[in-house]
Amino acid sequence: MTFNLNPRLEGDSHFVADLPLSTVRLMKDANYPWLLLIPRQQDLVEIIDLDEDDQQQLMREIALASKALRSAVNCEKLNVAALGNQVSQLHVHVIARTRDDAAWPGPVWGVVPPQAYDPAKAENLVEHLRDAFTSDDG
Repeated sequence: MTFNLNPRLEGDSHFVADLPLSTVRLMKDANYPWLLLIPRQQDLVEIIDLDEDDQQQLMREIALASKALRSAVNCEKLNVAALGNQVSQLHVHVIARTRDDAAWPGPVWGVVPPQAYDPAKAENLVEHLRDAFTSDDG
């Protein structure tokens, strides 16, 4: 089965890793360390479009991504959401939040324009995340 990543999701993010079900990507917004998990299956819109085993696998991968992000950045809260109002391809957001971020305590969408990462900082964060995904404790 082929998998096509939505061009907007691809353009707005950096590749981090492939997990058994999902590809993991870092959003290109330094305002908030922010991962996307996108199951590598065609024609998925909702979590319920996955079969039951894959729904459970996605939940395991969300937990793993949450742990990896929390280990990579200093955050006070993790926001997890599957919205898809602008891009219908199933994807799950895992967003690290701090009390001093631009949108706290509200949602991150539309509060401030995306801030590009310094390339070295993005590369460093991606490497730290990859390390966290491959470590024994996630």
